[in-house]
Amino acid sequence: MQMPQPREELLAAKDRIVARLEEVLPDDAVISDEIELKAYECDALSAYRCPPLCAVLPASTEEVAAVMKVCHEAGVPVVPRGAGTSLAGGALPTADSVILGVARLNEVLETDYDNRFIRVQSGRTNLSVTGAVEADGFFYAPDPSSQLACAIAGNIAMNSGGAHCLKYGVTTNNLLGVTMVMADGEVVEIGGPYLDAGGLDLLGLVCGSEGQLGIVTEATLRILAKPEGARPVLIGFSSNVVAGACVSDIIKTGIVPVAIEFMDRPCIEATEAFVHAGYPDCEALLIIEVEGSDAEIEDQLSRIVAIAERHDPVEIRESASAEESAKIWLGRKSAFGAMGQINDYMCLDGTIPVSELPHVLERIGELSEHYGLRVGNVFHAGDGNMHPLILYNANEPGQLEKCEAMGADILRLCVEVGGCLTGEHGVGVEKRELMETQYAPADLDIQMAVKDVFDPGWLLNPAKVFPLEVSASRRA
Repeated sequence: MQMPQPREELLAAKDRIVARLEEVLPDDAVISDEIELKAYECDALSAYRCPPLCAVLPASTEEVAAVMKVCHEAGVPVVPRGAGTSLAGGALPTADSVILGVARLNEVLETDYDNRFIRVQSGRTNLSVTGAVEADGFFYAPDPSSQLACAIAGNIAMNSGGAHCLKYGVTTNNLLGVTMVMADGEVVEIGGPYLDAGGLDLLGLVCGSEGQLGIVTEATLRILAKPEGARPVLIGFSSNVVAGACVSDIIKTGIVPVAIEFMDRPCIEATEAFVHAGYPDCEALLIIEVEGSDAEIEDQLSRIVAIAERHDPVEIRESASAEESAKIWLGRKSAFGAMGQINDYMCLDGTIPVSELPHVLERIGELSEHYGLRVGNVFHAGDGNMHPLILYNANEPGQLEKCEAMGADILRLCVEVGGCLTGEHGVGVEKRELMETQYAPADLDIQMAVKDVFDPGWLLNPAKVFPLEVSASRRA
């Protein structure tokens, strides 16, 4: 993966830049030791690594603003970093950049149950937001598989979703406002504890902008009352294509489950060895969860099961207890970690129309045979958010490049059938050079013009999102 050459004058000025940052931050908030910087040389797309110039760990909006002023004055690029769980290289540094980590920004600032919002610092983990309100009967809906570790800052940057996004939407549907530090250190407030602020939809720009426009330090999030009840059903099938057709038929009826999750045999086998979830022996399975009153749950599940039975399922198993439900979801939530136990992999997140699931799953199988690389499929089937895991051996020369070529073909396929390059992982560096597959030159120019307004020096999160050749004149 090509990255721009670091500016030699910044590398030469490292000691001066570090000293200036140490002047505006506490003693332990600036990391410049080469060994300690190893922790920041990559994110979850670990195939690419580059130690930054240094890393900083501010603990307040004011400290973030001070860092940004120093970097702006010195012309130093800044790479925002949440928990480093990005699967698209969204937090990959350049050698002349400062990593700005928000891990110390982890406090709950305000909770308002009457108006159903919570205000948190952006380094707080996704799961701990629900943890702060669940005792009072509320929850935060977006639930990425990495929710135990991933930060709200990263969720906002990539517009993350999760298993329950089919009913509750992704981050943008649950984000009410942000406090953001601009590239020059100015602090701005966008949105607030209410729906649909007047004027331009700047919040819509910020959510999903991948750290290109500013550093989010605080977020006001929508919280919801817990449903009366919820229950999943496991349905096993004889092939990926048949499982995909079942999903399409469920969605066509107008039923809106909380979640429809898909796993194929490689993922099922890896997960069983990892957490022993008790999944059936089949080629593909669906986890479909519905919620509401007991009567609503029974009605929805009976209709879903009737649809599934038309596809000759291998097994249908409705959860009979809270413990069994937890075990079913433990398997799905552990799938990425389980696959990591058996192979290096690249995880994609192209999104497609649900009606195209059977065709796309069949083509992924054909591409797997063509490239000679195994694929495990585990994804949010209800909204067509694909997560093919391409397995490869990172220690074998040429395997990474072959994996990247296959991944690019899968993402092009997603666009060809009417979908898009990314559903929740972001573009980062992984899909940067594929942006022209989805967007015309005029579209990219408009997107870059927006960045010009927020970050005229192009110092925020360099070498991400936009093809390097296309953005060269602006970066210069």
